[in-house]
Amino acid sequence: MSAPNKIILLVEDNPDDETLAIRALKRNHIGNDIIVAHDGVEALDFLFGTGMYVGRDTSIKPAVVLLDLKLPRFDGIEVLRRLRGDDRTKLLPVVILTTSNEEQDMLDSYSLGCNSYIRKPVDFIQFSEAIRQLGMYWLLMNEPPPI
Repeated sequence: MSAPNKIILLVEDNPDDETLAIRALKRNHIGNDIIVAHDGVEALDFLFGTGMYVGRDTSIKPAVVLLDLKLPRFDGIEVLRRLRGDDRTKLLPVVILTTSNEEQDMLDSYSLGCNSYIRKPVDFIQFSEAIRQLGMYWLLMNEPPPI
């Protein structure tokens, strides 16, 4: 199901959720390269070519960012705020993938321009199905803006 040269940026600090997400992507034949950032600062460094990613070709953008909200250093809301505030990333597809049940998190995410908000299912089969549908839509069906 992979689309050529399309990478996925998974921003996830929980090792178990990271493993589940990667396993679900692979299980559903989503063969795209997956870059994992373990906190908000690392995600921004990857996207903007700073910190440990200095010199990275930032013209290569992810097809989608799967962004957890509860992250160390910069939380997902702050990452989203910075992405939407920069011309280089303001149109980048961002899907919030979180365990948060807080209505305010959902309101803040949509107010800042997330493209979708998904609560992580606890059950692996449901989680795998959610990831499969995410991959189908964002990597194959969605027509991204020319950024």
